[in-house]
Amino acid sequence: MNPLDILRMLSLAAIWGASFLFMRVIAPVIGTIPTAFFRVSIAAVGLLVILGLMRISWDFKGKFKTVMLLGMINSGIPATLYCVAAQVLPAGYSAIFNATTPLMGVLIGGLFFHEKFTAAKLSGVFLGLFGVGILTRAGPVAFNLELLTGALACLMATTCYGFAGFLARRWLDHAGGLDSRLSALGSMLGATLLLLPLFGYSVLSQPPASWGGWSVWLSLLGLGLVCTAFAYIIYFRLLTSVGPVKSMTVTFMIPPFGVLWGALLLDEPLSMAHLYGGVLIALALWLVLKPAVAKTVQMAAK
Repeated sequence: MNPLDILRMLSLAAIWGASFLFMRVIAPVIGTIPTAFFRVSIAAVGLLVILGLMRISWDFKGKFKTVMLLGMINSGIPATLYCVAAQVLPAGYSAIFNATTPLMGVLIGGLFFHEKFTAAKLSGVFLGLFGVGILTRAGPVAFNLELLTGALACLMATTCYGFAGFLARRWLDHAGGLDSRLSALGSMLGATLLLLPLFGYSVLSQPPASWGGWSVWLSLLGLGLVCTAFAYIIYFRLLTSVGPVKSMTVTFMIPPFGVLWGALLLDEPLSMAHLYGGVLIALALWLVLKPAVAKTVQMAAK
């Protein structure tokens, strides 16, 4: 990976790490579906404005419906599932469960997309999971039905991410690919379209007791514009540059950032578990991201 791609991964991890804090503030106040809907719809409006100001050519190369469908899988469904988790789990726990995305990516890639299982990738994935497991020592939560519900919601979301990464590579990168900004816009429009009827039904049948104050709406703007619109531009660019499995490893870097934001913004204490977990996560990233060793000896023998 080149230095620019590494910078993209770090930026994406920092931004998505903050998204779990925002959702934890918003979802308990206005509810699951409204939070998910406002997240993707604000992101869609923000991207429309950004692309308009940048005068980007709106050439989807015949892939508009495809990228909208991808957005439902990659954004609409996971956004809703993470809002379910935010109702019952601390932000750091959602970030930790989110780190199972590379495991899902490796498994789904091997089972459905003819990706090779390598010892380094499998070792890196399981080592990374062990690292994020250690991080749970920073704030234990009792094992109960709420924890199980939140964990299952997160795991279903990471499964969506696993499929979406490979589908994006297959559907969008052929025939010259698609501008990452257009991919992000189409995804947010598809996610908004998916959640619009659900949002309407939820508001009519069970409106929130409160729509929150300025802190909730500032959090929504941060979640929609920064953690979704801007983040997905980076994500689709990274996906094209380094591929789906390596892109998914960004989720290993999110829990440390979640811990960092918690310490800086919420005065949450740090412990040695954070150091041990961080070291294991760094080693896991190296195993998954390192280039395959060329079989020069075999080639020379031929």
